[in-house]
Amino acid sequence: MILIYASILPALAFGMFYTDIAYFLTAVQGLSDIFMGSVIMVMGITTVVASIPLGIAADRYGRRKVLIIGNVVASLMIAIFALTTEPAVLFLGAVLEGVSEAAYSASSSALMAEKAGDGRRTAVFSLSGFMGGIAFGIGGFAIPLVVVFEGFGYSNRESHIILYLVLAALSLASTLLMLKVSESKTLRKERGVKNLLPRKSMNVLMKYALAGAIVAFGAGMFVPLMTRWLHLAYGVSDAISGPILGMSSILIGIATLAAPALARRLGMVKAIVVTQAVSTVFMFTTPLCPGYLLASALYTIRTFLMNMAGPLQQSMIMGLVAADERGAASGISSALWRLPNSLSTTIGAWLMGIGLLAMPFYLATILYVISITLFWFFFRTTKMPEEKNALKSEQ
Repeated sequence: MILIYASILPALAFGMFYTDIAYFLTAVQGLSDIFMGSVIMVMGITTVVASIPLGIAADRYGRRKVLIIGNVVASLMIAIFALTTEPAVLFLGAVLEGVSEAAYSASSSALMAEKAGDGRRTAVFSLSGFMGGIAFGIGGFAIPLVVVFEGFGYSNRESHIILYLVLAALSLASTLLMLKVSESKTLRKERGVKNLLPRKSMNVLMKYALAGAIVAFGAGMFVPLMTRWLHLAYGVSDAISGPILGMSSILIGIATLAAPALARRLGMVKAIVVTQAVSTVFMFTTPLCPGYLLASALYTIRTFLMNMAGPLQQSMIMGLVAADERGAASGISSALWRLPNSLSTTIGAWLMGIGLLAMPFYLATILYVISITLFWFFFRTTKMPEEKNALKSEQ
């Protein structure tokens, strides 16, 4: 539980950051759409490059250490993005942000799976998704605080900077809780220097990563850019779109609570496929809406359904790979998700910049259908360890 509590303030800070960054860099800081998309792309590419070695390092030298380093660097980078418009510094900040994301993602899932065990793993990931989703959503609701700061005489730009600095400080403070997290030293001793890559788990990991990479490429075209898309499509500011997207994240958190029950009723794989397939329909219809309220509602339903599968997918891959390879497996799956996701963000930003506002959603729909089909083909007969144990107990 300490690990989950420690993730709340970083999730809040990054809920604000990732919701607002596309709007902040363009509408507030005056930078171009292409530059904004390139910065987000650099974050993702750096995450890709760093994920595998940091995942290996987490398995070998300690997942808690890598988690703490990732959180400290990530918190500082939020402040950096607020304080400068210098392109070189922003690109350097994007690189360090990507490294910190890789460190956090490569260590947190593996550490959580280690603490939970097979019997509670899905429930723990669901609780983590719930708490993280709520915190991420509150981060979106924090964006209108710029209006409060403006009431004290600060400009819109200065108010955004204050907001970024406050949330960066809160995220950094959560490091104190992370210092209290313990981890097993047994798994680290079991890994030899020659066996750093997850060889035992490579087959299932590559199938999982391929399906995820295709979804990631589609999602990158619009998900990181929604504040910008709502501004271009309907003329709304981030003070309006931020809370809307924040509510979407809160509903994501609530959705994750239903994930364990859905997995028990349908089976892990079928639950993932059903929720992703239905969400794709709502994604396709989002850009067809005449107003931002309906578009936001359909996008929220899409996000609710798509991310209900999130903790199930995390639990699934952590349950299928070998226990002593979870850090490396998490790093590899993160890398193969973030690379296409980052590359497609630039494409989405370009399409939006030239006025093709619906095209990112339509291209993403095609990619989602391909990914969901492949995932079902790869894993339709897969049974999780806990599902096998349940069958044995019934016999």
